[in-house]
Amino acid sequence: MARLRIMQRFARWHIWLGWLIGVPFLIWTISGLAMIARPIEETRGDHLRSAIERKIDPAQLAVPRVGEPILSAELIQKPEGPAWIVTTARGARYSYSALDGSLDAPMTQEKARLVAESAYRGDAALAEMRYFAPGEAPMDYRAGRAAWQARFADGTHVYVDDATGEVLALRTSWWRFYDFMWGLHIMDLQGREDMHHPVLILFAALGVAGSMLGCILLFRRRKSRVRTTI
Repeated sequence: MARLRIMQRFARWHIWLGWLIGVPFLIWTISGLAMIARPIEETRGDHLRSAIERKIDPAQLAVPRVGEPILSAELIQKPEGPAWIVTTARGARYSYSALDGSLDAPMTQEKARLVAESAYRGDAALAEMRYFAPGEAPMDYRAGRAAWQARFADGTHVYVDDATGEVLALRTSWWRFYDFMWGLHIMDLQGREDMHHPVLILFAALGVAGSMLGCILLFRRRKSRVRTTI
């Protein structure tokens, strides 16, 4: 009799937990299904990225003339030619010509437009160029650096670093939908990066508890059916 009362209590807990975690489970399922609906390469916009394939002759490379200690120097291709992206010891980033070692001129809207159009190989026309100061860019760009946004007619956004001219991100309309679903999945719609917060941990723990109770009740019910058959 005591065992029966315990199982009845487990059954009530299981029902209440089911009501409590039903909505989060539905959100996790729908958002997970949305995120796997298309290949990740299409979500990232790999089919819209255009790489500059101009070859670099090592014999023609010049050392960047930097007047302070540096942490790293990365060689990249730009529409106007090879460039060094230099990160200094204080964390600043600059672009230097790899042909003569001189500091590249500051980015302008026209230069940012050329970089964005070189990085994009879709068919849509360029609709707008906008500048965003650090921390002011839309949710689909979260690098925290000043950047130019090139918005194309098909909804693709190309972000160009204002300091170095690097292509920081290419975001499609589907990527923004995917990002929203990801925020729902981890229950962080504001930053969409924090997977370690009390709400998510609580509902995950309740889900585990509800599942364990369901397994116990299923085993008990199956055992009772076997006895009844015998």
